[in-house]
Amino acid sequence: MPALLKPYEFDLRTVINEGLERGSVECFITIKQNGIAKPVSINTDLLKAYYTAVIGIADELNADKQHLLGAILRLPEIVVTSTEVMEESEWELFKIVLKEAIADLNVHRLDEGKSIENDMLLRLGNIEKHSAEIVVLEPNRRQKTKDNLTKLLEERVGKENFDTNRLEQELIYYIEKIDISEEQVRLKNHISYFKTVLEEKDKSKGKRLSFLLQEFGREINTTGSKAYDSEIQKCVVLMKDELEKAKEQVLNVL
Repeated sequence: MPALLKPYEFDLRTVINEGLERGSVECFITIKQNGIAKPVSINTDLLKAYYTAVIGIADELNADKQHLLGAILRLPEIVVTSTEVMEESEWELFKIVLKEAIADLNVHRLDEGKSIENDMLLRLGNIEKHSAEIVVLEPNRRQKTKDNLTKLLEERVGKENFDTNRLEQELIYYIEKIDISEEQVRLKNHISYFKTVLEEKDKSKGKRLSFLLQEFGREINTTGSKAYDSEIQKCVVLMKDELEKAKEQVLNVL
């Protein structure tokens, strides 16, 4: 920013922080003079330092030095007005312009936010679809697990050499350990809460949405580790893909 705004740096930061809240922001300020003549001074020490350095390079390169001084005079901080002070009334006018720029940026943020919201809802819808597919596959997985274990015992020890009642008890215990219904219920609740947060009027919700997506990941990963079924694993992979896309989008949410 120009030197005449230096006394207002803290106020500038305050206005920007209040107007934009979260986000990494770079602000560049340029002030054009209106043509009114003002007393000026030349920073001779800085000019000499520039000239000595540049003339040496010009000699090495055998470059034209005819317009060298004019070019150096245009460098920052060489020629400065002797009254580098902004009046309070000028600062108030400048603050209005700054707030208008911030308002324009926030309008753009709202437009971008709407498209991000639509994309994330699409990702959530796809995750819900794959989760519903898992619910349909779950009963077959249980029966398949029971059939495979029974077949394995019959092949290894013979059908008449094991207690079928004991097998039923062990199967119940084993199937309970690999049950994924709780994970699916929690995932459904997380999705419902995510949508609720999206609809809230609170401006800043990016962190909460990010935390919720982390919970999505835990439930999906646990489902995958318990699945032991190729069809369910396919659904898990597809849900993970949608989740990663949602995580990328939520980084842009205020």
